Amino acid sequence: MTVQVSKYPLGQRPRIAVVGSINMDLVFRSPRMPAIGETVKGTEFFQLPGGKGANQAVAAARQGAEVHFVGAVGADLFGEQALSGLAEEGIVTDQVISSSAAATGVAGIFVDDDGANSIVIAPGANELLTVAQVEAAEAVIAHSAFLVCQLESPLDSVRRAIGIARAQGVQVVFNPAPAHPIDDAMLAQVDYLVVNETEAAQLSGVTVDDADSAVKAAEALRARGAAVVLLTMGEQGVLVAGVDGFRFIPAVKVEAIDTTAAGDTFVGAFTVAMARGFALDAAVTEAQYAAALTVTRLGAQSAIPTRDEVIHLMTERRGQP
Repeated sequence: MTVQVSKYPLGQRPRIAVVGSINMDLVFRSPRMPAIGETVKGTEFFQLPGGKGANQAVAAARQGAEVHFVGAVGADLFGEQALSGLAEEGIVTDQVISSSAAATGVAGIFVDDDGANSIVIAPGANELLTVAQVEAAEAVIAHSAFLVCQLESPLDSVRRAIGIARAQGVQVVFNPAPAHPIDDAMLAQVDYLVVNETEAAQLSGVTVDDADSAVKAAEALRARGAAVVLLTMGEQGVLVAGVDGFRFIPAVKVEAIDTTAAGDTFVGAFTVAMARGFALDAAVTEAQYAAALTVTRLGAQSAIPTRDEVIHLMTERRGQP
């Protein structure tokens, strides 16, 4: 495989704005998921920084982007640790508020021996992200190549961020997770809609369980206004749906240990590749390799690879998943 080269001059980084969530992840590893009312003895416990917004920001930063973050944390130890971690990644957090009105968001993540996970989120301070705060960050969004958003923050604030990006000619990558009802007008402002099978089904009304149903769901989402739909399907790869039709880009075969943050890594890596000027399929492929590396490691941000690691794997595999 020929690794694509950035359109940016040496030393210049694409600028990405992320509006989203910041959490502290409490990760429990056990042989299997507990049933209702059952106690299962775990094998490991980790406290790691997370949150879909923060994960995607870290993924973009490790792929070489200049990342600016808009969000909220609590005025507590978890918030301090989360902001310190983002700063270590070189992420600009001027637009992150710290408030005593709520605790920093927390996610309880349960991972079984097959690498599958279940997650419970207490959003906390993430719900304090207001439309006014987003509007105060308009210049940050306007001077970025791409805006990245998810739905662990208030919907009205995310909608306003997308509206600002659209008005300023900034491309939008939207990962509507966790899934929430979204109107067509909002979807029509999205350049790249990134969804998994569950999110695609909830937003399209089409149950996704194979390639044919994935295409139908993507068609429905495009009919609602999304310009390009990227439907991530784990080991089955990614369905790319746009004006030029539908195609599947295969997953990269690896031994999965923990699937936490694989989707977030995909979003961050994809956005940076697009901002560098890569063709759509090449950007999806690079993001697939980044996500593949993530699932071979435990945790969220701790598992996200650097660009050098992604390029090494791509070169090693010579483009063969």
